[in-house]
Amino acid sequence: MWGFESLLPCQIWRGLGERGKERERELAEALKLKNEGQAGSSGMSITVPGPVQRAWQAALEYPRRAQRFLHEVRIETRKVTWPSFDDVRSTTGVVIATVFFFGVFLFLVDLGVSSVVQQVLKFFKQ
Repeated sequence: MWGFESLLPCQIWRGLGERGKERERELAEALKLKNEGQAGSSGMSITVPGPVQRAWQAALEYPRRAQRFLHEVRIETRKVTWPSFDDVRSTTGVVIATVFFFGVFLFLVDLGVSSVVQQVLKFFKQ
């Protein structure tokens, strides 16, 4: 499969075997994280915390946010369609050939422009 796979709730993963079960686990984890974030932000408090309390809360919040970020990175990395070794080798060859071609082309253009500028300078120097 190539490209983006949508995570719309209308999709059914049950018929896909082990891959379907893995998808269901990923969706359940993502939903759990989303619900935790909503539950944490909906608490009603009348007192406003002071700067020290806010700094302490931010310091305590950091590890959870970092863990959530790394978890989401892991989930997104699983969705990546990695190229095969042959694809990487062929595209690397194309890039090297293109760089070589343009290097030679620009070298020749530079030599031509340089010689023209030298001739113009000699002409006006006399």
